[in-house]
Amino acid sequence: MLQTENITLFLIILPLVSFLYASVGHGGASGYLALMALFSFAPESMKPTALLLNLFVAGISFYYYYKAGHFNKKLFMAFAVASIPYAFLGGTIEVDASIYKKILAILLVFAILKMLNVFGKESKIIKPVKLWQGLIIGGVIGFFSGLIGIGGGIILSPVILLLHWGKMKEAAAVSALFIWVNSASGLIGQISSGVNLDRASFLLVAIALIGGVLGGYFGSKKINNKQLRYILAFVLIMACGKLFFI
Repeated sequence: MLQTENITLFLIILPLVSFLYASVGHGGASGYLALMALFSFAPESMKPTALLLNLFVAGISFYYYYKAGHFNKKLFMAFAVASIPYAFLGGTIEVDASIYKKILAILLVFAILKMLNVFGKESKIIKPVKLWQGLIIGGVIGFFSGLIGIGGGIILSPVILLLHWGKMKEAAAVSALFIWVNSASGLIGQISSGVNLDRASFLLVAIALIGGVLGGYFGSKKINNKQLRYILAFVLIMACGKLFFI
């Protein structure tokens, strides 16, 4: 993995990506996958590496948001009950590289819209999540989380805000733990199906944690990183283009 061309530039950008994602309560898998796609990582190493990075960065992000009092356990459970087993199922399925890239490109659109704050508005009126809604949405997101190697928070967070199920900080806290449990479940599913983790993945974890710690801390407080969000959105757009057309 570390023999990839321009790996030094990749290692410089990686903590910046983890910082931005952790600041909004996400593990960053969509960003890591986008980076790995841009730097031509092998598809078979992308999924487990992204999930491993998610475990650590989302865990730190959740810690800070939980400590700041933003976590809504009932809201989290509404989606996690179905997402965890389906993330495991998705993790056991091997997807053809060309199909994998196209699905990833589509899911990156959610990350782009999130970084551009298209889903950034919160409602003053909060509605409860119905059981069937949580099971269906959690199950679908969980399955694709394990299948592609994302935690699912980049999809869940906009859904919570759009349907008025929680406030922005609540959505971030719930998404962070949602990402963690799905990443763990998906990774276990992959390992059980014979996927091996590259040792270099743990070096990437150490580097990503630098940005993750800072992002989780400042994101749970007050931070305005509009310019950095636009830069990351541009990187994600380039990754989308490469995944679709190359």
